[in-house]
Amino acid sequence: MKVHPTPPTRNLTLRYDTTTTAAGRQKKLRRLPHIFAKVLELPFYSDADVSVEETANSFKFVVDTDDDIGTDITAHTIEILPGVTKIVVRGVRLIGNFEVNEVELNVWRFRLPASTRPELATAAFSDGELVVTVPKSV
Repeated sequence: MKVHPTPPTRNLTLRYDTTTTAAGRQKKLRRLPHIFAKVLELPFYSDADVSVEETANSFKFVVDTDDDIGTDITAHTIEILPGVTKIVVRGVRLIGNFEVNEVELNVWRFRLPASTRPELATAAFSDGELVVTVPKSV
């Protein structure tokens, strides 16, 4: 019977090179998770052709769709963590081959700047286009 030696334990903590500050002390840099404060999520695949227009008062996102998605489209603001919000566009019917109530990972996302007001976002469907408007703070 052959006994295999136990593998050496590994320290999985990620550390970067230390840098020297102006006072001569060393400062340790650590990796932080990549989190955006405000994100818009549309129920289309990530490679969808979305037109983004920025004006002085708002951001406007326009998506051409072949589906008749109805008039009951809404933009919901979800607070994931304190200070981290996500705007999710939802409806009753299928939008771009997505069931709106299920969670998808390969969806179209856009990082919104800090000047936007996600709680005032609106979504509407007209003439084969889904239009989402996110106002900015003045």
